[in-house]
Amino acid sequence: MSYQHHIDKERCKGCGLCVSVCPKKVLEMATEINDKGYFPAYQARPEDCVFCAMCSEMCPDVAISICQVDDNVVGKTRQESTHG
Repeated sequence: MSYQHHIDKERCKGCGLCVSVCPKKVLEMATEINDKGYFPAYQARPEDCVFCAMCSEMCPDVAISICQVDDNVVGKTRQESTHG
């Protein structure tokens, strides 16, 4: 099993709490605003993410989720999109 990190940029109000608690400094604030006029967080270095979920626990807007995904399903989806 592996994990997937997702930030809902439209829910994010750009408070920066997630950025401040990330132990690997994966997150940064965007330079473009979302539909609500905020600068949302984004994964600047997703390859460094250790999926500790500190960002998701800290987020007051429930804009960050980390989900466990089945590698077989992810592989099949990738395979279908390249061969489908």
